[in-house]
Amino acid sequence: MRIGTGYDSHVFEDGRRLVLGGVEIPDCPGLKAHSDGDVLAHAVIDALFGAAALGDIGGHFPDSSPQWKGADSMRLLRAAAAEVAAAGYSIGNVDATVVCERPRLAPYREDIRKSLADAMGIDVGRVSVKGKTNERMDDVGAGLGIAVHAAVLLD
Repeated sequence: MRIGTGYDSHVFEDGRRLVLGGVEIPDCPGLKAHSDGDVLAHAVIDALFGAAALGDIGGHFPDSSPQWKGADSMRLLRAAAAEVAAAGYSIGNVDATVVCERPRLAPYREDIRKSLADAMGIDVGRVSVKGKTNERMDDVGAGLGIAVHAAVLLD
């Protein structure tokens, strides 16, 4: 078994759509990023690569490359899961914590879990997504952006 952790954060940017775990969240600004800004998918990708000792998201999908400009992060997650499988590992489970003051994740949680599971080719029962606030501490707590912590177990 191998364990990996991932972390990502982005600030809000008006005029962009907000995507978390492949699910568009209405009525909230999107996140500033080279790709679609799916901070949740990015943290999970880093956890997958970390668990398999395959580097990090920036090494595989650099933000300096025009190829990844505006990229769909679920496409990146599918590619990361395939690379982990090619290295001989299967995904045991994924556990992610989304830290933000807004939006509320509860109405979207099940759709997000299913979207992540589908992209990784695993059962939705192996994916946990939790929402937490930062109790108004630091920039995330001030509502300036979103941070995500993710953990992955590989067999």
